[in-house]
Amino acid sequence: MKSGRRQPDRKQKVTLTEVAKMSGVSEITVSRVLRNNGPVSTQTREKVLEAVKQTGYVPNRLAGSLASADSNLMGVVIPSLSNIVFPEVLRGIHSALGPTGIQPVVGITDYNMEIEEQLVRSLLAWKPQAMLIVGFDHTDATRQMLRNSGVRVAELMDIDSEAIDIAVGMSHRGAGYDTGRHLLERGYRKFGYVGHDWLSDRRARLRFDGLCDALNRSGLSLVDQELFQGPSSTMAGRQALQALLTRTPGIDAVVFSNDDMAIGGVFHCLAQNIALKDDLAIFGFNGLEIGGALPQPLSTIRSHRFEIGRTAVEKILETPVQHGAPATINTGYEIVVGATA
Repeated sequence: MKSGRRQPDRKQKVTLTEVAKMSGVSEITVSRVLRNNGPVSTQTREKVLEAVKQTGYVPNRLAGSLASADSNLMGVVIPSLSNIVFPEVLRGIHSALGPTGIQPVVGITDYNMEIEEQLVRSLLAWKPQAMLIVGFDHTDATRQMLRNSGVRVAELMDIDSEAIDIAVGMSHRGAGYDTGRHLLERGYRKFGYVGHDWLSDRRARLRFDGLCDALNRSGLSLVDQELFQGPSSTMAGRQALQALLTRTPGIDAVVFSNDDMAIGGVFHCLAQNIALKDDLAIFGFNGLEIGGALPQPLSTIRSHRFEIGRTAVEKILETPVQHGAPATINTGYEIVVGATA
């Protein structure tokens, strides 16, 4: 039985001629703007750059090479190297690429979508064999470039939206929901939440929404929440938990946006003689090794970061050209019971 869903079109690559036509200038002028070489008026430059953005055009840095030459590169765009989660993804990518001779070229966005757009444009200009990029949040121009690139595109870590091509990861909303169910089954009823900047971490917000859904289905809601306006850190988690408990005593379980923040919460409890699990349950996310090394191992959800990176590359190598609708690969997660909840 055929699905009524329309299959996505894989568009032809945008040419320099199309950009020149849209901006109303010559191809030579477009080339000058893109190379930042030669006299061009500010108005003309803006028209050309706007046409480039709208079409998703990417210049070919290999244009001087043999037409049959293939780049031996795979573009990888991640938000951070300071967060241990992403180096583990890179290990998985490296593991799968090792025998192939293909080299990953890595760009770091610092959770900035404009920087991501610049990196994607630069990497695509070298005609990589594929693009791996974290998450679904992109500028319109980035999405257009990836759709028009002619190479496989894997969006990593998340499967809660429709992919451009391949999505490899886990349902963060599902993880948040299962966190709530797990804690409810253990008798906790007065829930607090400690998190970090949702603007830069959409996946943390999805877990929060899933948690709230689980509570609502049991006739409950969060008692209070504390959001740190910045990147997650152990100190931020410690300070945020202190603020939350000072403002709203009586909470018996606090869910943290990730393990970094949760470990800070554990340190606050140790300093204040708050009995973990009995006086206050603490639950994290990621399943970091340091959480398991605590005197009372952290209760958390473990995501399969290495598997995400490796699976994405294996899927691309298995089918180098996209066929049909976008694919979703669920690498799943597991609840680590620990001793803090």
